Amino acid sequence: MPVRPLRLDQRIVVPVVCVVTAFMSIVDGAGTTVALPSIGRDFGLATSGLDAVVVVYPVCVGLAVPLSAWLGDRFGGRRTILVSFAVFTAASGLCGFAGSLGELVVWRALQGLAAGILLPVSGALLYRTFSLSEQVKVSRYMIIPQQVAPALAPMGAGWLVDHMNWRWVFYANVPIGIAVLVFGLLFLQQHRDHVPGRLDVPGLVLTAFGTAGLMFGVSEGAEMGWGSLPVLAGLVGGAVLLAAAVAVELRVPEPALRVRLFTDRLFRDTNITAFLGFLAFMGAMFLGPLFLQQGLGLSAWESGSSTFAEALGVLLTMQVVSPLYARIGPRRLAGFGLVGVALVLVAFSRLDADSSLWTFRGLMFLLGAAMGGVFMPTTVASFTGIAQADVSHAATLNTVVRQASGAAAPAVAIAVLASVAAVGTGADAHPPVSAFQDAYLVLAVVAALAAVFAFTMPDRAARIAASGRTSARREPVDA
Repeated sequence: MPVRPLRLDQRIVVPVVCVVTAFMSIVDGAGTTVALPSIGRDFGLATSGLDAVVVVYPVCVGLAVPLSAWLGDRFGGRRTILVSFAVFTAASGLCGFAGSLGELVVWRALQGLAAGILLPVSGALLYRTFSLSEQVKVSRYMIIPQQVAPALAPMGAGWLVDHMNWRWVFYANVPIGIAVLVFGLLFLQQHRDHVPGRLDVPGLVLTAFGTAGLMFGVSEGAEMGWGSLPVLAGLVGGAVLLAAAVAVELRVPEPALRVRLFTDRLFRDTNITAFLGFLAFMGAMFLGPLFLQQGLGLSAWESGSSTFAEALGVLLTMQVVSPLYARIGPRRLAGFGLVGVALVLVAFSRLDADSSLWTFRGLMFLLGAAMGGVFMPTTVASFTGIAQADVSHAATLNTVVRQASGAAAPAVAIAVLASVAAVGTGADAHPPVSAFQDAYLVLAVVAALAAVFAFTMPDRAARIAASGRTSARREPVDA
């Protein structure tokens, strides 16, 4: 007999579930990398042979994301989230119990599949619970796990590995997952406002395997070589499958991935801006630890404590941006934020081996402060012209774009590092400082392109909707 949720304001319940979902998904991905050397020692393998443990997670996220919208509409947000959370929690415990590399990879794959459903469905739930004007206010709190988790995950995972063992990196998810499941069973109400038609199997298969192929190619390109057969197969095959998926989805009444939503100019422009902006930002976040440890010869702890300044900058700016959204609009906020990102990246390109660690920390803070003007405006504005029945599909497409950007960022950074290092130093173990400088300049150009897109997006409708003049709060519908 199903558990009937108790009465509690869903504007409290839904953000709690969404915050924990985002936090656990990000921490699990970032923390696993720290545990790889310990896993290798336990299984008697070199760290380089453990790549599958890391890569299988984003690949399976890519596989599951296209299915998430249909599942959320078919079974409702509550059921979909709770089942996915149960799978993610169980898979976390099984990762800790894994007795071989093969077992660990299988359970990591299951984690990725669950996370690929959790992230877009929880996002859709958030946008169905709050009006656009309320989302602007809520966003200042929702950004916290997205910024704090990547900074805390390596430090927390490092402590668990040093004082216990690598298995506790996965065991730590279990009590949190159980607590969220109990909370959701008691308080989370069913959310469903659109009953989908039959599952679009051809579109789903093409989209899922196309996304997974691209994620694999981008994730493994630097490690295996961009010209290697598996990487080329992933990149080319993924691109071909996605092109075929677009052709199929435009002809299906109930597509698995509603690419027609990109015909809405604001939705399209915000996603292009987000893709380029996130690529520049995440590329800089990837370069930071490498520059400090390989370029300046600092320790992992000094690196982690220095990059954390970025999160403080984002959190500070978010408190200022939210009240200004309706008055200034997403176009100016995102545009000037990205101009700031480009300028800070140019400043990063001037750092050298003699630069002060505090200079680096100050620039990381400024990078976060500038990017804080981009996160919320591009996300909230993208939903302005989206019909209620398409909310889950819009959230899925947003997730796909941001996942693709996050995967592409390290690939772009590594490609520049490798090309400069090959020309300048041949077989050096680490890229020279000049390679990092060039990589930061390339990312600055990407941020400048994102600013161009941001300044051209139409945002009058977004400002009106955020003011609450034409948008009533969306109430969850019991099913």
